[in-house]
Amino acid sequence: MKCRLSIFFLSICLNAFPQAQTCPVNINFGTGDLTHWYAYTGNNMQGSGPNALRNNYDSIYNAPGGTIGARAINEYSLGNVRGIQVITTSYQDIFGGFPTIPTINGYSYKYTILLGSTAITRGTSSAGGGGYVRGVSYSILVPPGPATEPYTMTYAYAMVLENGTHVSNEQPVITATLKTPAGIIDCASPSYLLPTFNNVVEGGRGATLDSATAKKNGFKVSSTPTPNESFGFAGQPQGNLLDVWTKGWTEVTFDLSAYRGQKVSLTFEADNCVPGGHFAYAYIAIRNSCAGLQISGDSLACYNTGLIYSVPALAGATYSWNIPDSWKLLSTDTGNIIHVKSATNGGFITVREKNGCADLTDTIQIKTQPSPVGGDLEGSTAVCTGINNSHLILFNYSGLIQNWISSTDSINWTIIPNLTETYLAENLTATTYYKAVVGKGSVCPPDSSSPAIIRVDQKSIGGEIDPPLSTLCAGQIAGETLLLFGNTGSVQTWQYSTNGSDWSEINPIVTSNQYTVKGITETTLFRLIDKNGVCPADTSSLAQILFNSVPFPNATANPVDTTICFGTPATLNTNIFTGTSYSWSPSSAGNGNISGTPSRFSDTVLPDSTTSYVLKVVNEGCPNALYDTLLVQVLPKVIVDAGNDTSLVTGEPIQFHATSSDAGPDLFSWLPGTELSNPSIPDPTAIYNDEDYKIRYTIKATTPFGCSGEGFITVKIFKTKPDIFVPNAFTPDQASNPIFRPIPVGVTSLDYFRIYNRLGQLVYSTTAIGSGWNGLLHGVPQASGAYVWMVKGTDYIGSTIVKSGTMVLIR
Repeated sequence: MKCRLSIFFLSICLNAFPQAQTCPVNINFGTGDLTHWYAYTGNNMQGSGPNALRNNYDSIYNAPGGTIGARAINEYSLGNVRGIQVITTSYQDIFGGFPTIPTINGYSYKYTILLGSTAITRGTSSAGGGGYVRGVSYSILVPPGPATEPYTMTYAYAMVLENGTHVSNEQPVITATLKTPAGIIDCASPSYLLPTFNNVVEGGRGATLDSATAKKNGFKVSSTPTPNESFGFAGQPQGNLLDVWTKGWTEVTFDLSAYRGQKVSLTFEADNCVPGGHFAYAYIAIRNSCAGLQISGDSLACYNTGLIYSVPALAGATYSWNIPDSWKLLSTDTGNIIHVKSATNGGFITVREKNGCADLTDTIQIKTQPSPVGGDLEGSTAVCTGINNSHLILFNYSGLIQNWISSTDSINWTIIPNLTETYLAENLTATTYYKAVVGKGSVCPPDSSSPAIIRVDQKSIGGEIDPPLSTLCAGQIAGETLLLFGNTGSVQTWQYSTNGSDWSEINPIVTSNQYTVKGITETTLFRLIDKNGVCPADTSSLAQILFNSVPFPNATANPVDTTICFGTPATLNTNIFTGTSYSWSPSSAGNGNISGTPSRFSDTVLPDSTTSYVLKVVNEGCPNALYDTLLVQVLPKVIVDAGNDTSLVTGEPIQFHATSSDAGPDLFSWLPGTELSNPSIPDPTAIYNDEDYKIRYTIKATTPFGCSGEGFITVKIFKTKPDIFVPNAFTPDQASNPIFRPIPVGVTSLDYFRIYNRLGQLVYSTTAIGSGWNGLLHGVPQASGAYVWMVKGTDYIGSTIVKSGTMVLIR
């Protein structure tokens, strides 16, 4: 099976159209139709090329049977799908994203033709399959003349191919064929396809695409999926896959001067695959210039300007460029496009491109002229928003003023249609940048002047002073702090007045947004002067501070901060020299009236966590209270853990281990010290004799700060050998005896303790000393009755104790 898209130059028996050095008539589809072109559509289920089933449209007949006046021809046996059509209005290809009518190397094409579509067929050859074939051909009579005089043709192509995963010669393909009386000219007859590694049998699917080679040849996979659903080898649907590859516009030139006076044929063809399951189409555009190689680029250049010069590409060609001596080459000179930077002097640019089909040269003379100079724009200034005006003047420029531009962010610019050297900027409300744009015709890129910046300051706003009304009592040392908010600009100075008419500046001058008033002896008004940039100054609101002749309270509190142990009291001391009452917050700290001064008060507090205590002292007649804060930091409670109560037998050694919640190092003491190796360490040892019965120890830990805490542990001493005692009943639903557990005496570890019901089912198991059964199994209360228990433990000398028995669960 084959999928093919081809551009061919084929020899066909058509009327040839002789030309002078001009191109053949309508070679570029300039009439908007296929006149003078031969066309055909077909199906390749019997093979491609001449063996394909074809409908022919001769250039000597009118449409629809011929090509004269034909703008489109349908796919073979598809009446509603265009297989060949002339494009006169450009749009973006849905898969490749390139324009359907291109501008390449400075040359703007006007018309193209589209060969092919996304239409496909399904099935084998015997089942009516076969891919679509489309082609157009032009028979050219090369004008007589010397073979040394070039007669060139240049075409451009872009293509879209769906990967068929066939062997390479069955993939979609685009080919170009130039045929002369001597045969096909191979170097002018390229073909384009998606190559694979040919890792399937010919006629099958599943070949791996050689994507590296495809990309090297200019193809890239499209982000638009194929519109035709794909199917697996077993016929299962796979959805619309990303299997479409595209190649953007590329130009090709060939020279026909060797065939002066002879007929040659030019054919472009696009084929789908033989079973027809994968599509291919191509766009073809042809230049309407045949008089040899032509360099594209400006023949007039400005000084020190970057320029691009190019020629149409020759397949497999070598290129040799020469530029004026003083110019700089910015790219390689081995391709059909060069980037250069001009200099003061002009000169000639020449190029030679050569391959097996052509050996072409061209020269273009470049003249130079000075580049425009934007100059210097003067008039930068600052204005106040609203009614304002500023004169801007352009100096030292060269060229013609094209326009002025303005911007409020120096990024986005707006054109000002001003062609003079001056401009009046008026009534600005935001800082604005200005430039003048100077040019010299259409060749040189314009230049812009240096910027002028008109800074616009917003109007000054004096703002508000808080608090607007307050009182200071005699001797109030802390004063009253006035804060400014809502202003625009900066503070120039604060002022005060005792009558509201005569204002004086505070000395030294204060320029911050706050000012603390102290030591006034009469009611006083305050304000400030605010100014923003060049805008007129503004005055803030007024703040009035009333003077009260009653003395401000005077008192001290100590200690400033204190640290206490948890559960111990702290003393707050207050010395009042002026005042009539005092109170602490929290109020539990104490409060009271003052009968006379000076007075001293001591209040005791017992906080359980760190607390800030605030003292408030009031002097009747003065509305302002004195506040002071004391911090009482409470250290964490010391928690002592001496371990769980335990039972021993006479002569069994025990190692105690007491711990403290404090980071330490703490001091430990044990009371009583009976039988202890050392009662002043956290981990003493003990061995009990026959006289001992039960001892309860109190363990005290004292921190480096002096805080302490206590823990307790009870030791029972049995005058027996090590044993494990197990009750014979328990009542899980009652307050007493709700847990059934073993009582190990002289036992250091429990290997197991297990309980079984009458059916032999294990209902409880543990190895932890002190743990027991609560009468539940998986959260379900078990029935009353007899249960079997088994226990195994190891005593302090390593002997094993194994016991079993029954007990009764009572509910």
